[in-house]
Parts: sequence; structure tokens; C-alpha cells
Amino acid sequence: MFRLLLRLSLLWAVAEAIFNLKLGEDTTLFWQLDYSTEEFMAEIHTNEIDSNIGWVGIGFSNAGNISDGSGDFCIIWKSHLQAYSNKPLELTDVFVKNGTTQVDIDPQQDCKDFQFAINNGTLKWSFRRKFVTCDEKHDYPLEEGTTHLHWAKGAGPLFDIRGVDISAAKDSGFKRIRFLKNTIQPPPVNPAEDWSFKVLNNKVKIGPVETTYWCQVVRLPEALLKTKFHVVQFGSHVQKGNEELVHHMEVFHCLADVNVEIPLYAGPCDQSPKEIRVCSKVIGAWAMGAEPLTYPKEAGYPIGGTDFNPYVRLEMHYNNPALKSDWIDSSGMEFWVTEKLRKYDAGVIELGLEYTDKMAIPPSQEGFLLTGICNEECTSVGLPKKGIVIFASQLHTHLTGTRVVTRHYRPNMDPNEPNDDYLELPYLNWDNHYSTHYQEIRQLKLPRRIMPGDVLLTTCQFQTRDRKGPTLGGFAISDEMCVNYVHYYPKSKLEVCKSSVSMKSLREYFHFMAEMEGQKISPDGPISSAYKGIEWTPFRAKLLSDFYNRSPVDMQCNQSDGSRFMGSWDAMAQPPFPTLPPAFDPNEECFLTSPVEVEKELLANVGNQQEQTPAQEFLANQIFHNRHD
Repeated sequence: MFRLLLRLSLLWAVAEAIFNLKLGEDTTLFWQLDYSTEEFMAEIHTNEIDSNIGWVGIGFSNAGNISDGSGDFCIIWKSHLQAYSNKPLELTDVFVKNGTTQVDIDPQQDCKDFQFAINNGTLKWSFRRKFVTCDEKHDYPLEEGTTHLHWAKGAGPLFDIRGVDISAAKDSGFKRIRFLKNTIQPPPVNPAEDWSFKVLNNKVKIGPVETTYWCQVVRLPEALLKTKFHVVQFGSHVQKGNEELVHHMEVFHCLADVNVEIPLYAGPCDQSPKEIRVCSKVIGAWAMGAEPLTYPKEAGYPIGGTDFNPYVRLEMHYNNPALKSDWIDSSGMEFWVTEKLRKYDAGVIELGLEYTDKMAIPPSQEGFLLTGICNEECTSVGLPKKGIVIFASQLHTHLTGTRVVTRHYRPNMDPNEPNDDYLELPYLNWDNHYSTHYQEIRQLKLPRRIMPGDVLLTTCQFQTRDRKGPTLGGFAISDEMCVNYVHYYPKSKLEVCKSSVSMKSLREYFHFMAEMEGQKISPDGPISSAYKGIEWTPFRAKLLSDFYNRSPVDMQCNQSDGSRFMGSWDAMAQPPFPTLPPAFDPNEECFLTSPVEVEKELLANVGNQQEQTPAQEFLANQIFHNRHD
């Protein structure tokens, strides 16, 4: 019913926030979002327009490949046919013909309200477009998550826009962004009251290896140790020129008595001295593509004070696929803090799969699913009685991840629904166009309350079509992860709520593969060797998937010091939650022909369809903030 109310009650709220993005050499996009009408308004500034007035286009695609049938552009151009020599610039909605990079005119023109002006060599033009135009054949529907935004600028003269080749543009490319941004922004950093410090590596020399995990222990500034502060924003400080090297990083506080000295170690993480094992409490995390995280006005991350150990550990993941030997890096993270403490201390919890080779993805898979569980037992002992509020989320995989979803279940206390053990709530966070190259810390449009006893399932979809052997869970960039880092308040003792397949069950699976499937593997030997020794077929891949979905799990229900909460967390049965359904197609709602059909469809899907439309999320966000302001 809530979904229905959201859809039928959107009567206001034109977004005021204007976003901007530099595209290529001399083009800048400005855009504004109107969630009440589900459309955006765009203004593009392009310099150095040639005397022939060539063409400039802004567009979208499914995964950065315009020739796969999803390429969709709005292109400004001028016809130089003599009959039209006095005709002004025009804007045309075009699509890229499947299997090519050439455009054709879209029969349904959805780039509306075109205006332009040319001043001092700068072309300024604007238009508006619906998020979902209902042109299923030729237009790309905008939805939550990662958007692949394209630009192209080419030379004229032209007599027709049809046949223009995007690949022949003088300046073109694409960027991954969250186009449908949150228009309600947290308060910005106030330089008059807040100050910043950096945690950096010091001229680290990276060797010619693909993956390096480098750890650096740093002593915090003395000013932090006199009184408690709140972190109000953090982000990356990547050395210029090293953007392709730095994949992700985390900063951990060393949980020790204030007087304990921690060695200022700098070196490979797997060679760290045992004294820095206490440096395990996450203060900040960043991955490529992420913008700074700004905390909501009611919360900040606690740091400093007279009883606060002054040491932190920076852990950096360097990705060097070209095996270059001349990298020198001094990247790290920057934190903004305030002495004016906010109402709540904030925290970070890791959801998803444990970093282990117990989980594997067979080769030649188009969309293999792995799910990490944060189970009822862990949230029951780890969360406060009134629950927590999650306000931001960062989804994370390595190279083969293509979709990530965190689902939210609550134990059913409704006597009218006796057959359902759990009620499924709207997705906590999801990205149907996920890319490892864009892992932003996403401010949720609707902060989500998680109660003790709730279950959070983080499912990742992996595409290993071009891989010859299995992909194992692990830390290397060629391994895989499936994680959701959630930022929340008020702070609890729970820091890790993740799972992996039960070790006992996995050994039984390997014995089955050796005895029943005739695989020449050692069932009790190294896990990675067993997975790599299997001759993978579509049937065996399906068998592994079914095994993962049925098997008991070993839980990591950990406190910030790395210790598990009390209890037996191995070989725990998992309830039969449904498999993650295929991604929702935004165009599906276009084929409902009347308000009555819309209402029937929405009512039928209450509790089933968990992905909210952007407008629904926006209204829910308004309601949440109105209640909490």
C-alpha cells in the first residue's frame, strides 16, 4: 500500500539542486532533477565550436557500450543543405543502430523544449527529458544506480544527422555517475568551525605485481587527543596521476589502551607485525569513483579524546595490471572533524560475503549469483533495542560484478499472514548496472531503520563469460568480493555481519563431485585446488548454485575488535529466502493503459516488487526528513 500511496501522491517537489559534470576537453553538463514529474532538465556548455557548427551529443547506454543496442543520444546539429541554410540549430533524439556506432532518427522524439545560444565561441543549449520515456525500442530508461553517460563532439558540415558516426567524433567518451542523485543534501563542511587532517602513505614504491595491499600506521594529530570530535566528512586524497593505480582504501583505528604504542609499520599488509592486529575498527573507506561522504546533521563518526589511542592504520589496495615498476604513491584519506558534537555517534557495518576462497564462481557464466547473509541471530545480539538508521551504503565487488542488491527482511509478527516467516521490505540499496570502476558511497534517498532480528541479504551477480577457470573469493583484483559497507547511527558493537558456505558442507560437496561426478580432485585438500580441478559444465555450475542456496553457513558476527559475539556461529541453517529476481525493467509500467490498471498492478505487487521508482524514493525521503527535522 505504501508503494501505491507514493505513486498517487506525488504532487509537489521540484528539485532545487543543480549538478554539474565536466565531459571531455571543453564540454560541461549541468542538470536538475524533478522527481514530481520524473524528468530532468539539462544545460550543456561547449567551447570551441567550429565555423561549420558541427554536432554535439549527450547520451546514455546500458554499460558503456553504445553499439549493443542501448545507445541513446540527444544531438544538436545544423543542416547545411542550401534549402535550409537559414534554419537554426536543431536538436534531434537519435539512437545508435545495433552493432554499429552510427545513429538514426528516433521516430519518438523525447528531447523536449530545446533552446540554445552562442556567445564568444561557447554554445549553450538545453532540453528536458523524462527519466522513462516509454520508448522501449530506442530510449534508455534512467533508474537508480550507476548511469553510463556519454558525450560526443564532431565536425561539420552536415546535411543530415542520420548516419553520423559517434566513433568519428573529435572528442567523445563516457563517465559513470549516479545521475538520479539525492536532491536533499547533508550540511556542507563549514571551514570556519571544522578542520581536516590527512592519513597518507609516504612515497610507497609499488613493484611490478598486479595486486598490492600496503599498510601504513600513522599517529593522529595531537589536537585530536585533547577532546572528542565528530568526523563530519571524509574522502580520498589520491596523488595526481595515480588514479588508475589506487583501487580502494580503508582507515582503521587501533583499539588499544591510550598509552599503548603501536609500531609505525609501513609495508605489505600480509607481513604486518602482530602488534597492529588491534588496528581493526573502520573509520573510513573509499573505492574508485566514490565522492566524499558527508554525514547527516544528526550524526558524526566519533574520534579523538583523552582516552583515545592515537594510532590508525591505512590499508591501500593498489591495482597494477600492466605490471609497471615505476609507481611511487603518497595517496590516502582526508577527514573533516568538528568539536561541536552531534546527537548520535555513527558507525560502519560490513555486510555480504566473507573474504574467502570457500565461495567460487564457475567460468563462462552470464549471471552467477552469490549471496551473503546477515542473519536474524546476529542482528538480534548486535543491534540496540530501537534499531539503527542506515543513511549511506557502498556496494563493492571486483572485476566480474555486474549487479549488487541488498534485500531487507523482517520476522513476521502478523497473525493474518501465518504462512510467511519473514516480510520482505523495500531493497536497502541496489545497482542493476554496477561497475567496479564506480563505487560511490551512496547517500540513501530514504534512510532505513534496521531492527534487531532483521535479515539483510547482499546478492552479487557475476559475469565470467571470458574466464577459463573458476573465480575464487579473495583479496586480489582477479578474485572476487561481494560486500556492502553501510554507514549508520547510533553506533553499536556490531561491525561485521557476513557469511560463507559452511566448511563441513563444502567438504561434503567436494566428496560428491569426486565420487558421483568423477572429478579428479582431493576433497579434503586445499579448497582452491578442488575448485580449479573441476571440469565445469553448465550442469555443474547450476549444481554449485543450488548447493550454495541450500547449504548452512558459517557466520562472521564480529565486534569492532575482531572477536565474534558469544555463541555458536558455524554451520547455521539459512531460511529458504527466494532467489533474487531479475532486475525490474522501468518500461514495464508504461504498458499499463489506465489509472485503474496502474492501481491494480501496484496493489498486486505490494510486498513483491522491491525496487522503488526514483519518484517514490524521493517522496519517502521527504516524509522521513519531515518527521525527523
